[in-house]
Amino acid sequence: MATIKPFKGIRPPKEFVEKVESRPYDVLSSEEAREEAGDNEMSLYHIIKPEIDFEPGTSEYDPRVYEKAAENFKKFQEKGWLVQDEQECYYIYAQTMNEKTQYGLVVGAYVDDYLNGVIRKHELTRRDKEEDRMKHVRVNNANIEPVFFAYPDNDVLDRVISRYADTEPVYDFIAPIDGFRHRFWVISDKDDIGVITREFAKMPRLYIADGHHRSAAAALVGAEKQKQNPNHKGNEEYNYFMAVCFQASQLTVLDYNRVIKDLNGLTSAEFVKKLREDFDIEDMGTDIYKPKQLHEFSLYLDEHWYRLRALPGTYDNSDPIGVLDVDISSRLILDKVLGITDLRSDKRIDFVGGLRGLGELKRRVDSGEMRIALALYPVSMKQIMDIADTGNIMPPKATWFEPKLRSGLVIHKLS
Repeated sequence: MATIKPFKGIRPPKEFVEKVESRPYDVLSSEEAREEAGDNEMSLYHIIKPEIDFEPGTSEYDPRVYEKAAENFKKFQEKGWLVQDEQECYYIYAQTMNEKTQYGLVVGAYVDDYLNGVIRKHELTRRDKEEDRMKHVRVNNANIEPVFFAYPDNDVLDRVISRYADTEPVYDFIAPIDGFRHRFWVISDKDDIGVITREFAKMPRLYIADGHHRSAAAALVGAEKQKQNPNHKGNEEYNYFMAVCFQASQLTVLDYNRVIKDLNGLTSAEFVKKLREDFDIEDMGTDIYKPKQLHEFSLYLDEHWYRLRALPGTYDNSDPIGVLDVDISSRLILDKVLGITDLRSDKRIDFVGGLRGLGELKRRVDSGEMRIALALYPVSMKQIMDIADTGNIMPPKATWFEPKLRSGLVIHKLS
């Protein structure tokens, strides 16, 4: 069962929040962070992307960059741009996109739950990316940015959240870039804290939706600290890391689409002919066509959109991986026809999150940068949870969650 706890969050005073908050570290480049921060010395990018404080081109993995992160984190606290709450709290973080709101509970998630599988993952992580975030956690002795969890729907928690949502939030702003509304409440009432803790204790599993590398890094640093402390008792703050937990039914998983640079030596006609071995294909004309159901794909080629439907026998409904459209397209199009076998490293392919729309796919092909585009029907939360529950791993580049969590609304210190 899931173990969580409240914590003394470090967060900006209300008047500073829009100066401090930022996009997550891993959704933008160093140069984009430098441009967004501009002359704003209060931007969290100075902590999560501190290479912007050095000459352009400085590696984000330069040892000086990690040291600068810790220096800036300390400065933010000394200047009062970040202030620690006096008592342990839970927090509610609401995001509104396209008139739909999702409410997350910000909690301290238990390191051992990650290590023993109560917290379920659905993606593989890379050790170099884990180590980068581990260094960042170690040097700051804090989880500066949260991870993004899903939990099974819970009526009791829903009622608690709804009661707070009817009150004035501590923070309420429209973020630049994404244009979405972000609101934030503090839960300091001991009775409400007890209810939340007990309801999570009834949950057999939590699920990582986004932030697999941050989750791994936070848990591994916590485990390190357990081993390093000869007087370890199990109730230390480093035994927990910061997560925002949303009810699964509220989450929006968008399509995660592909653009490919060439046809692997084939002509357009030869390419389409090979696809017909595994797909029913219909030319939909020049208007953008979006997949409408599972096992249906949109292909953009030579200024035309095609509807592809996977033929019976090309997938196995009893296989939680084999039934996924991302697996079908990888096996039967990218690998079999185009010779792309490693989605993580092959330079012939790129990926476009669904928030950009299919117009972005068309633009990249029409510009000559890419030869074809492939749009997929989005994965469902049920599919993600089923895969995690069976111990399987999603194929690469399968999920895209929006809206992204803003960073800087609250920080969790490890001591």
